[in-house]
Amino acid sequence: MRSTHWARLALASITAATLAGCGLGDPNGSDGPAAAATGEVKGKVSLQTWALKPKFTDYMEGVIDAFEAKYPGVQVEWLDQPGEGYSDKVLSQASGGTLPDVVNLPPDFALPLARQSMLLDVAKADPKLAGDYIEGGIDAYRFAGKDGAYGYPWYLNTDVNYWNSELLAKYGLDARKPPNDLDELIAQARTVKEKSGGATYLMSRKPGLGDLADAGVKIMADDGKSFTFNTPEAAAVLDKYRSAFKDGLLPKDVLTETYAGNAKLFNAGTVAWTTGGGNYITSLATDNPTLAPKVVPSAAMGTPPLYVQGLSVARNTKNPAAAVALARWVTNAENQAAFARLTSIFPSTKTSAADPFFHQSDGGNAGDAKVIAFTSLAKARILQPVEVNDAMKTVVNQQIALAISGETDSKQALDTAVSRCNQLLKG
Repeated sequence: MRSTHWARLALASITAATLAGCGLGDPNGSDGPAAAATGEVKGKVSLQTWALKPKFTDYMEGVIDAFEAKYPGVQVEWLDQPGEGYSDKVLSQASGGTLPDVVNLPPDFALPLARQSMLLDVAKADPKLAGDYIEGGIDAYRFAGKDGAYGYPWYLNTDVNYWNSELLAKYGLDARKPPNDLDELIAQARTVKEKSGGATYLMSRKPGLGDLADAGVKIMADDGKSFTFNTPEAAAVLDKYRSAFKDGLLPKDVLTETYAGNAKLFNAGTVAWTTGGGNYITSLATDNPTLAPKVVPSAAMGTPPLYVQGLSVARNTKNPAAAVALARWVTNAENQAAFARLTSIFPSTKTSAADPFFHQSDGGNAGDAKVIAFTSLAKARILQPVEVNDAMKTVVNQQIALAISGETDSKQALDTAVSRCNQLLKG
């Protein structure tokens, strides 16, 4: 599930850029249907999901059948789109005025539609929103420069740290005492490098905007109109990575296109630390059953990253009360808990915290990781602004690589990245 959806979030940049040029919707319009969202729940409403058929057909049909049983005056038309090309499909629907009444949109897909006033402000339509869903999930659908929230948070995930306890013990370190911050991470990486003779690494990825945000750097202005991450504090973070790279604490190819990725290197047993979702050990048990029992999970250092899927409501829906009720129904605690038991995601409702399935481990490392991930969601945040598109990511990655390799001063690299990203932001 995670690889299916999260990896495709970047496609939202296409949607954002193209919709901005369409001039669709009424940017100055009010959220008119919101006033009627508390009316009688009746009529026909469409619900569009993203690549849930056929694996979750029975689940979704059960959820919909129960909704129709609760509200006999409602008929739900379920649409499920293939995984590939989903952003293009949403773009086509938005351009053609055929956006489904309730539609699965991650925050960066929802952003351009919200800016074109094509989505309902569910915070205005549903006064109980903030009381029922976790703050980080709702905040994911609050966009700079625009009041309101434009989606019900649905299923969530975050990252957990995973340590190869056997490798760490071999080099005198204890996986049960993981580093708490970047400085401690670098110190342990130095120990691994020195005691392994450079054969093993602890650190195996270069930083990104999420790392700068986690260090307290403000990535974007509050109005969403400019980037602001070229600060001395951000340069200091890159300087630390540059020193670590110069000292051989990271693989030489970490800055190149040939870099395999820290998860792949971890699975192969050549690095001792990686990050992944709460079900990572379960997956690892298939890929490397020898390694899986040796892995010790711990909470992410700093602020955990938040990955969000949500359901938005079309502002032009003819049956806003039914559409809002349906979005809330699909995302309620009971239905999310049932969904989470079928796959490797976590619910976004506050009452889910009382569900022992999520906050009690069976004592195994996979169970521990699940609990760590779930409890981390309470403070997880989207670290990279949803305004960052693929072109911006490329610019940032290139400039960070230049800084860490020592080819460019860290502050200069950040100045260049901010300047180019601001140009891209203006279109």
